[in-house]
Amino acid sequence: MMDTNLRPAPRAFELRRQSDDLVYRFERCTGPSGHAGFKRTDGDHWIIRHELLGWIAGDWGSDEVFGRPWDLLAVQSGEVPPEGIWVSRKGPKSYVYELVYL
Repeated sequence: MMDTNLRPAPRAFELRRQSDDLVYRFERCTGPSGHAGFKRTDGDHWIIRHELLGWIAGDWGSDEVFGRPWDLLAVQSGEVPPEGIWVSRKGPKSYVYELVYL
């Protein structure tokens, strides 16, 4: 896992889906409420820091969670989304990704 205390906060990362190597790129961006998050470059999909849940793939306007880190509890959330394994759900399907900073 990356030690974010030793380098500047990352500006971008990729979520790499393990089942088929699909890659989604996210870049640091300011959301509608003025809070910083990471927005997917091909649509209005966000990785945000939720007050109670820590870093999640979710929507600014609701508490619905579409994805989250697999190995970390919310209380372990740092200043940036953690590298490593993330899981998501889309309807009845689930996917496993690896979050990698660029």
